[in-house]
Amino acid sequence: MHGKVTLASDPDPIQDFCIPNPKFGAIRTVHLTILPCKNSSEATADDFVFSGLKVSGNFTETGLATIPVNPTIFPGINTLGMSFVRADLKVGGINPPHFHPRATEIAYVVQGSVYSGFVDSNNRVFARVIEQGEVMVFPKGLLHFMMNVGKKPATIFASLNSQNPGLQKVPTAIFGSGINEELLVKAFGLSPKQIGTMRRRFDPKTVS
Repeated sequence: MHGKVTLASDPDPIQDFCIPNPKFGAIRTVHLTILPCKNSSEATADDFVFSGLKVSGNFTETGLATIPVNPTIFPGINTLGMSFVRADLKVGGINPPHFHPRATEIAYVVQGSVYSGFVDSNNRVFARVIEQGEVMVFPKGLLHFMMNVGKKPATIFASLNSQNPGLQKVPTAIFGSGINEELLVKAFGLSPKQIGTMRRRFDPKTVS
């Protein structure tokens, strides 16, 4: 028996940096947007500074606001194999179970008390409350989640080791993707009416 193993990750850069050239359009592939570089002599310090994380983003009904940052809005990180996000949680707010198929995430609590954790491939939960100044890591591709359990709003800064980490929200993936209704009824022991309710709730057209 013969087998092959394929490993994939962001490629190593072949130059110091690659600031996207706005004169050229982006080249889009299935999983990646390729941004052609401008001449390095045209780069400035401003290309490596991002000021868009000073205030929170817009909150969803779950009490979560996020500002994801990637090379399309922060040119300096293009080809460096990274992206990051600011997340804010209202009191009692949650970041629902989700995972990033192409990146490990490390989350730093700027302020607040956050119940945070992940589930491994043996369905073991690794979770605890992390406080201001603490960091938690979520291994690549594993389901993870957060909930503000403090009495004040919480702010988290997270970094991911891919400029295109991907994001799969579990509720939306299950109930908002068009999976056959009969299968969902059998899988979750719900009635067709209950499945319909869940589908309307997690329709990607209405869920942010």
